[in-house]
Amino acid sequence: MGTGLLPLLLAGLAGLAAGVVLRQSPEPKELWGYVQVRSKAHMFWWLYYANNPTKDFTELPLILWLQGGPGASGCGFGNFEEIGPLDKEMKPRNTTWLQAASILFVDNPVGTGFSYVDDCSLFAKNLTTVVSDMMAFLGEFFTCRTEFQTIPFYIFSESYGGKMAAGIALELHEAVQKGTIKCNFMGTALGDSWISPLDSVLSWAPYLYSTSLLDDNGLREVTAVAKEIMDAINKNQYGLATELWGKAEEVIEENTDNVNFYNIMTKEVPETKLDEQENLHLIRLYQRHVKNMHKDSLNELMNGPIRKKLKIIPDCVKWGGQSRDVFDNMAEDFMKPVIDIVDQLLAANVSVTIYNGQLDLIVDTMGQEAWMRKLKWPNLDQFSQQKWKALYVSPDSTETAAFHKAYENLAFFWILKAGHMVPSDQGEMALKMVRMVTQQQL
Repeated sequence: MGTGLLPLLLAGLAGLAAGVVLRQSPEPKELWGYVQVRSKAHMFWWLYYANNPTKDFTELPLILWLQGGPGASGCGFGNFEEIGPLDKEMKPRNTTWLQAASILFVDNPVGTGFSYVDDCSLFAKNLTTVVSDMMAFLGEFFTCRTEFQTIPFYIFSESYGGKMAAGIALELHEAVQKGTIKCNFMGTALGDSWISPLDSVLSWAPYLYSTSLLDDNGLREVTAVAKEIMDAINKNQYGLATELWGKAEEVIEENTDNVNFYNIMTKEVPETKLDEQENLHLIRLYQRHVKNMHKDSLNELMNGPIRKKLKIIPDCVKWGGQSRDVFDNMAEDFMKPVIDIVDQLLAANVSVTIYNGQLDLIVDTMGQEAWMRKLKWPNLDQFSQQKWKALYVSPDSTETAAFHKAYENLAFFWILKAGHMVPSDQGEMALKMVRMVTQQQL
């Protein structure tokens, strides 16, 4: 057993045995615990075994879910708002991914959710540290949970989690090849992912204009601030680019009457409590992209009944208590692209799936398609020439739920009527996508 895992794993099992019963139907088997990924840096994980009426968990894949932010909690938001067995009202979710896979939620980077650091100098400041910490976690996990070493393993992600997933996937592939981690890694799925921030930023104005959310004046204003961001990135001024990103979102809010960056069909009610001494652009970014995922009802659930159920959360740790620090420490890394990492994954023959919600603004589909056109993958032309195929949630449905295109180890899903959080908006289609990506018969 690796450092710090065994006693906490046993504590998690004890918590499971004595935990509050949260629903009456047969519950999936679940485990949780901490891994010390660096000295004084503790990562929380929560595992649910697949819960399928006709298949044992050994016949289904294992999915690692990575949330965005950075600083948003997979064990909280991803679990109770998107794909876990229960929603935040503690009611069974009909579209839980446990029907198709076991799910491993991890609060990363350290400081996210129930994860924590004992020393404020230990927050991750870049993707390299995020990847290194996750590799330490995965090494521990697969060493201890030997039943998952041969089961097909996929990394699914959302938003900034996609940027992290790309880096982790490449490092994990190399570790498996070297034999330093024993697992059956099959590929990664990047959902509404912050792979190329600049391509996203440059697409905001035309996307909003084409959907009647900007007029000519608004188009000019948003385009102008997007060009400022491009200039900063071209000069490798990534901290400045992050500040300008915050400015761009404010220009968009002013011109669109506060459009919601996660779903253009809804409206965002802005927070007004700002400390004049702080970097206003950065704090507004945090409020939009992390604090929004710590809404009162979920916060009360995680720091109340869930904390009581888990039994192993240290007294000094509050769910989401260090999320602002996680976000702020990663600020210099926000605007850096990882298109090259996706290229390396494709060259290594790792399966890469990209999926995007039609109504997402922050990572709109236009921006995703723009960075994909920059891939150096030799088979990109053949992928582009494929005709997309309409998908339906069931054989008797006549409503188009998505479009899909694939060639060799690259696939793309265009998910209709979904925003940034695809599983929340289109749960049935998201579940169907999971089965397709993991090569399960429909």
